Amino acid sequence: MVAAIETRGKRLDLDEDGYLMNVDSWDVSVAERLADIEDIELTAEHWRLITAIRLYYERNGASPLCRDILKETGFTKKDLYRIFPSSGYRTACKLAGLPKPPEC
Repeated sequence: MVAAIETRGKRLDLDEDGYLMNVDSWDVSVAERLADIEDIELTAEHWRLITAIRLYYERNGASPLCRDILKETGFTKKDLYRIFPSSGYRTACKLAGLPKPPEC
């Protein structure tokens, strides 16, 4: 697994599963770089979910539960695996710059 990424001239550390170590280092370029690593071409659907996850985190200071973000966005688990085939909600959280979620 990649131990760090570089974006906008900055090196950002990742944990052993490829999640951003410092949540506050996240920006759009980080999401795009992580998507490249995951071989995902980001669409409006991806951004809708990533944005909802980030907004929830900023409002609550914690990662959302999968069921809460699905309810808020109208996505289903099937939708998650369609747009993030490798691991659904976990990949969405990774691209949103949040720690690995415990469930979903």
